[in-house]
Amino acid sequence: MKRAKAEVMREYGPFEGAPSIGGVTYDGERVWFAAGERLAALDPDSGAVVGAIDIAAHAGTAFDGRHIYQIAGDLIRRIDPATGELIATIPAPGKGGDSGLAYAEGALFVGQYRERCIHEIDPDTGAVRRTIRSDRFVTGVSFVDDELWHGTWEDETSELRRIDPASGTVLETLDMPEGLTVSGLESDGGERFFCGGGTSGKVRVVRRPRRA
Repeated sequence: MKRAKAEVMREYGPFEGAPSIGGVTYDGERVWFAAGERLAALDPDSGAVVGAIDIAAHAGTAFDGRHIYQIAGDLIRRIDPATGELIATIPAPGKGGDSGLAYAEGALFVGQYRERCIHEIDPDTGAVRRTIRSDRFVTGVSFVDDELWHGTWEDETSELRRIDPASGTVLETLDMPEGLTVSGLESDGGERFFCGGGTSGKVRVVRRPRRA
């Protein structure tokens, strides 16, 4: 298992009206973050908030190439980011204990914080297809280039972990600097991970390890 220190490349925020960050995703241009009672859009180049949708946004956030999925309470809502229209709602598998969200290969991957697991679910019905176990609290999930990553937050320390999507075996770990926690995780498909900073109200950029 590879282990290294996480390199924080940039910080954004805190943002007005967003005392805590509950989830993050990236639509190819903007970073969307869950800010409690709204879903806000950030320009990662300028650092400016460039839009927002007034909808409950408490935990994980994901983008499927067209729509945003957002956890709020015990529900996952599918939203059109262009109009803010609510398209559909499905039950969250953790019934309110959900803590991370990613979309890949026709499935949603939902972190369940205290149960230390990630559920793969049907994005249309919410039916659980399988469950991947972890040994740490899960706080953020991202699927990039066939790599499944998740954040952890336990005993006030956090890691970014790459795990085997089939077995859950930890393959690689990035240790966050002391005092910096992870509450949401997404990749831009390149060298950047976007990480929610929990009650700091910040979004941080962590360098993603290069592949040969």
